[in-house]
This record gives sequence, structure tokens and C-alpha cells, in this order.
Amino acid sequence: MPRPTKATSARGATSSTPKPWTFLTNHGHVLVCISQNPDIRLSEIADLVGIGERATHRIVQDLVEGGYVVRTHVGRRNTYSVDFSQSFRHPLEADHAIGDVFRVLAKRR
Repeated sequence: MPRPTKATSARGATSSTPKPWTFLTNHGHVLVCISQNPDIRLSEIADLVGIGERATHRIVQDLVEGGYVVRTHVGRRNTYSVDFSQSFRHPLEADHAIGDVFRVLAKRR
């Protein structure tokens, strides 16, 4: 069997380095961070995900408004919890709860 040495696109073009992409969106990455550490700060999430703090704040707000994350004020800090019973948003996955995937990813490394 030949050894693959280069990535090949659908058009047959080759490149020596594969394109950087991931299976989860930034929303998914933020949800993983929160599920692993409910006391995490937005700046820590931003660093882990590789996005800015403003983008992190918008994503957390989206998750809170969507019912996926509950934000609780504790003193001057926020703590978060994930509602794993919520369904995925896309019609292809809507019949599955996010807990089916994110409970596994929530386990700390």
C-alpha cells in the first residue's frame, strides 16, 4: 500500500501541509472549557480557544441565552453550569442531547 505524503484536495491539487480545521466550532470549544471548569474566567477561555475576550463574551452570552449554560454571580465572579439535557441546534443532530457528546469532553484532562 502506498504511503500518503501530501494532502489531496477534491480537485486533485496537493499541498504539503493540511488545512487547519477542527470538528467543533468556537461555541463548542467554549462549552468544553466551561464544562471542564465551571469557575473559569473569560480570559482563560479566550486563551484556550484561541479567540479574543470580546468573542468569548459574545459566545458565552449566546450559550446563556440559548439555555445551554447557566451563569451565576458569586461575589465579584461568575460561575457556570452546562445544561446537558439541551438538544443540538442543527436539524441533523436535533434529536440528540448535547450531553451525548459534551459529557465525555467535560472530563478533565
